[in-house]
Amino acid sequence: MKKIFITGATGYIGGSIAQVLLEKGYEITALVRKASDAEKLKALGMTPVIGHLHNLKLLREEARQADAVINTADADDVHVVATFLEALEGTGKTFIHTSGSSLVGDKSVGQRSDVVYHEDVPLEPRLEKAQRVVINDTVLKAAQRGIRSMVIVPTMIYGAGLGLKKDSIQVPMLMDISREKQAGVHIEAGENIWSNVHMTDLAELYWLALENAPAGSYYYAENGEAALKDIAVSISKKLGFGGKTVALPIDEAIERWGPDASSYGLASNSRVDATKARKTLGWQPKYTSILADIEG
Repeated sequence: MKKIFITGATGYIGGSIAQVLLEKGYEITALVRKASDAEKLKALGMTPVIGHLHNLKLLREEARQADAVINTADADDVHVVATFLEALEGTGKTFIHTSGSSLVGDKSVGQRSDVVYHEDVPLEPRLEKAQRVVINDTVLKAAQRGIRSMVIVPTMIYGAGLGLKKDSIQVPMLMDISREKQAGVHIEAGENIWSNVHMTDLAELYWLALENAPAGSYYYAENGEAALKDIAVSISKKLGFGGKTVALPIDEAIERWGPDASSYGLASNSRVDATKARKTLGWQPKYTSILADIEG
């Protein structure tokens, strides 16, 4: 199993996974929209295929030629997932779909919750995340259709990317507004907690799943957690504001980032336990503190 087709290879997650797999001897074919990006990926050792996510004919063709498909481009695109599952049905090939732990997110608006999810806890998502759970469930059920399908659910990712894109999403968003406000920023009380995982550790998890996970596997990815107010303090220290923080009202956050990024990305609790990946795949994440990474 050496030929991998990956979507999102110019992005933070996909690019990092692709780089790790290249170093481990896999052949990577990567979907890319821009010719300029294609040249950059080619220089890294990948085979670029110019197209876009809704060029479904191209997706089918590349999936059939590959030994495994890794989708990191969009957790919520039902058309992409359906196309890959149709192309791979009955082949026994591997399909890894990337989801995201906002699917367990609540609407706490900055308040703490002590609920921690593991893979066997049934999900009853809020309406806004119902489609994501349906997609994940469909991928997992595809194991009954002759596909070695699996879902990996990253939490808040931090650390430098290993591919073309070096920056994560949530921490840079908070840094940008903190520079503007001259203080670390959290939403409302900021007592809400997110599990987190370093990009390097996450990429290693994908490799282990690719090599060893059985069909129908579902994994959360975390190695620590932090309250958003503590993240704001670390950002404040990093930017030279001495640990000073300010609270952003939820309505102002929604106007700035939209309801999904605010309510589920920065004001919710998203706490999960990745013991399953450690025990069944031998995953041994090395990085333990998003706060130390930010301040470093």
